[in-house]
Amino acid sequence: MEALNALSDRLIPIGVLLLLIASQLFWVRRLIALGERFIRGKWTRAALKTVLVGAGLFFFAYLLAPWIRTAEKNGNASTTLTLRNILLDAPFWWWFVGSLTGSFISMIYATAVRAGRIGAWLYRKILQLAGSRVPATTPGSSSLDSASLTRRRFLEQTVAVISFTPFAASLYGLLYGRLDLEVTRRRITLRRLPAAFEGFRIVQLCDIHISPFMPADEIRRCVTIANGLQPDLVALTGDYLADDPRAQGEVVHILAGLRAPYGVFGCLGNHEYMTETEESITRLFASEQIRILRQERVPIQSHVDTLNLIGVDYQQARFSADHDGHLVDQYMEGSEKLVIPGTVNILLNHNPNAFDRAAELGVDLMLAGHTHGGQFSLEFLRRGLSLARTETPYVRGWYEKSGCQLYVNRGIGTTGPPIRFGARPEITVLELTHGLAPI
Repeated sequence: MEALNALSDRLIPIGVLLLLIASQLFWVRRLIALGERFIRGKWTRAALKTVLVGAGLFFFAYLLAPWIRTAEKNGNASTTLTLRNILLDAPFWWWFVGSLTGSFISMIYATAVRAGRIGAWLYRKILQLAGSRVPATTPGSSSLDSASLTRRRFLEQTVAVISFTPFAASLYGLLYGRLDLEVTRRRITLRRLPAAFEGFRIVQLCDIHISPFMPADEIRRCVTIANGLQPDLVALTGDYLADDPRAQGEVVHILAGLRAPYGVFGCLGNHEYMTETEESITRLFASEQIRILRQERVPIQSHVDTLNLIGVDYQQARFSADHDGHLVDQYMEGSEKLVIPGTVNILLNHNPNAFDRAAELGVDLMLAGHTHGGQFSLEFLRRGLSLARTETPYVRGWYEKSGCQLYVNRGIGTTGPPIRFGARPEITVLELTHGLAPI
């Protein structure tokens, strides 16, 4: 099984690269064909082809740039939106998402058309083998052929329009969608909630991902909004960084502006694991009186009543599709004793895949993130149209299982493409109340 996973880890990037190459060839050919419809001059056509091929080569060269830049150790952290980000990074990601998605739509159409033709050919062959006569021509066949040709052209034009739609959606997600913050309010009913915590408000922030496209000013705006929600407690559920460990001091300094009478607590995400900053960022948070819970619990007390708040690091179960994390045989491994029977247990765990295990252990409420709500999602059209569902069934919002409740926050930042579509950034307000959880 491990060998199979290792093989898939190698084959998937190769497959994505091949698909990316195919998509660029598709768009270069399409743009050349479009240009030739309106450009008659021989030299102008040649110039167009040269420009498009050069742009394609630049695209692939720039695709390697992030890996090249990871070798840079000097300089300031990349947390400010610069002219280079605006002129190079933003157009690159817009074209990356738009071209890949648009060509994929066209490929689906082409596959469906070919499958239809093969099906029609097989149908005719079956009729022939059955001894039925298949006439070469029938009365009105020319009009049928004309109608079929018209219908085919209409479908091709429709697909051509649809294949350009991802470019518009990506532009929207880049310029507006990633900043269109939503404050989500949810009432959480807990059977064992003590009377002293009736109406207790937890504000959850997740997936900050400080970067040029989630700069300090934008995070500071989110902190101001969170404080304005008058939380009793603030829960930070991981992924404070994107891919630059040098940014940890700045993001911690900004989040230190959060205020809540019962404190600010958090857990770590997979990006702290990937950037090897788990120890250092925990110390930085501690210096700002923010406690990161790492396989720890802390009592939240009001008068004589107590809530048990638990926090764990990001874990990756063996043979799972999770991003890299601490490898375990089952989620919450080594943290089972942190759950206190007979008490309301609230778990901060970045990975929503741990929900099933949390329910088995008797956790009452789990707060997670990680998915960004799909980041680029079409679930507003149909449930399931999100790439995040290949990794987890718990993509966004509220879930309930065996008396345990889960809320998956969509986060405020992005990873990879700085684009959000159909998955608005989110700050969550969870109000605790006594009662039975809705089903």
